[in-house]
Amino acid sequence: MLLDDYTTKLLSMCCKMTDLLAEGITVVENVYKDREPVPHMKAIYLITPTKKSVDGLIDDFISKSSSRYKAAYVYFTDFCSDSLFNKIKSSCAKSIKRCKEINISFFPYESQVFTLNIPDAFYRCYSPTLEKTKDKDAVLQVMAEQIVTLCATLDENPGVRYRRYKTEGSGGKEKEAILEEDDDLWVKMRHKHIADVIEEIPKLLKEASSKTKAAEGKLSISALSQLMKKMPLYRKEISKQVVHLNIAEDCMSKFKSNIERLCKTEQDLALGTDAEGQKVKDSMRVLLPVLLNKSHDSHDKIRAILLYIFSTNGTTQENLDKLIQNVQIESDSDMIRNWKYLDVPVISSFVAQQHKYPRRDRSKEETFQLSRWTPVIKDVMEDAIENKLDSKDWPYCSRCPPTWNGSGAVSARQKPRASYREERRSSARLIIFVIGGVTHSEMRSAYEVSEAYKSCEVVIVSSQTFTSACALPSVILATLTAFGSRKADKLVQNCSLWKEDKY
Repeated sequence: MLLDDYTTKLLSMCCKMTDLLAEGITVVENVYKDREPVPHMKAIYLITPTKKSVDGLIDDFISKSSSRYKAAYVYFTDFCSDSLFNKIKSSCAKSIKRCKEINISFFPYESQVFTLNIPDAFYRCYSPTLEKTKDKDAVLQVMAEQIVTLCATLDENPGVRYRRYKTEGSGGKEKEAILEEDDDLWVKMRHKHIADVIEEIPKLLKEASSKTKAAEGKLSISALSQLMKKMPLYRKEISKQVVHLNIAEDCMSKFKSNIERLCKTEQDLALGTDAEGQKVKDSMRVLLPVLLNKSHDSHDKIRAILLYIFSTNGTTQENLDKLIQNVQIESDSDMIRNWKYLDVPVISSFVAQQHKYPRRDRSKEETFQLSRWTPVIKDVMEDAIENKLDSKDWPYCSRCPPTWNGSGAVSARQKPRASYREERRSSARLIIFVIGGVTHSEMRSAYEVSEAYKSCEVVIVSSQTFTSACALPSVILATLTAFGSRKADKLVQNCSLWKEDKY
């Protein structure tokens, strides 16, 4: 099997080498690199329809006498242009036994989360320096084509609505833990609150240990290692649980050391109320401890300043200058000032043109004190399913069948999927696409809403996905959404592109 860089990543997210071996594929190589010829073997090419990949294919069959393989079976991830197809036809048509477009131009991140892998999409769509170029149209066209392949794979012919966004201008060796869909415990735990995870995994470990009449009480990692040696039958099960316990404990230790107090500040500023539900009267008083804390880095302080600005609906130029100077973030100040290009009132004299997205009352929902904020995208999902999205804010590009009433009883798909999961066979599907990236809290919302509305599965797609290592926390992007723009939910990857571009 021959792959290019894109399909190598795609395939690695879908299957393992053992799965390929089971299908009779013994060698996987990069189509771009020089390879030893194997003229007695047939080759499968899973590649993108680009000039570089097509040239790699053609080079393998320049002449019949020097062909690297016996024959080629070519599968393109997307539509192959006429020019590339004709190039293949004129160069090596006799060597190709099959040529097919399979329409998989996206990455499956989770069962209900997909990414288009375009990390600079947000910058290319919203940068003022690119307004007069055709780059925005180009990237939108590429993403539209990728979304079409997703819909085709899901066998959906959806109605389409969109939001308009207007602006002014342990002692042993370290081992790698692979977290994947085959790991039932990971699938079960990945969207739970860390407090629930810390509580639930030890319970599972005790259940496993009780099968051998192990001593009761809290088990240490070393004790579990000894237990696995005595329990070959349950070694694999306990090994997985130990891995997840280690991960959870590591996350919790980092959280307790420094992040906990920062999270409390962010929650208070984002919601405008404290954990007891009392209104925050002095946002600056809440902000100062974060700015004075030397253990927080500059990006932590920038996030806190942004939340302060959001909560007060802008600040004065004098106050902003003082904050930037006192915290010594002059070199990164564009990360704050540039939010004005997303219609956010950074300076109080700047009047936002869009209304805030109306939030649902979630005061009666049980939650942890440091997770009180609910991403606005969850409100959007629920409103869409209940057919409550305002047509003025969310106009239609195309409509679902007339029988659709928001209840999820009727699907817009063209035909039933015989192989689809049993519990979803009669349900509808809501596909949410976001330019700029989604965070884990927003991914979790897709699963939560799917669980709450049994008749509708929510799938969330974005130009990329974010982890805490490379993005602002979702509490900030959701706050920005409250100002009226869901598409503008992120600064560019790592915020650095905006800084360098000097918006």
